[in-house]
Amino acid sequence: MLSAIRLAHAHAQESFEAFSERYVNYFQNAEDLFEVQRGLNNCFAHDLVPSPAVVEAAVRAARRVNDYATAVRIFEGVSEKVENVAQYQAYLEELKSLREELGVSVKEELYPKAS
Repeated sequence: MLSAIRLAHAHAQESFEAFSERYVNYFQNAEDLFEVQRGLNNCFAHDLVPSPAVVEAAVRAARRVNDYATAVRIFEGVSEKVENVAQYQAYLEELKSLREELGVSVKEELYPKAS
């Protein structure tokens, strides 16, 4: 019982860099849609915004398993996790070349708000 508590506590102390590395590796090795979606659920459940490297690995994994909708939803998840629109725009700008390479649009491009 004590070792389970100790392991749970050790996991809670994971650094942001270790978290990012863990999920980049996870998404690079995901072999099917179930694994990609499970990884996304776990990753986005944490009280932080995934690094651009994690987002890139996740989007590449979604496209690798041929699931465009999940690739779009990853960016929706980022938009919900960031604190403000400027942070979301920074993610979009940093990942612009990835989006162009993989042909991934974001929800705002697919469904523009009527003005």
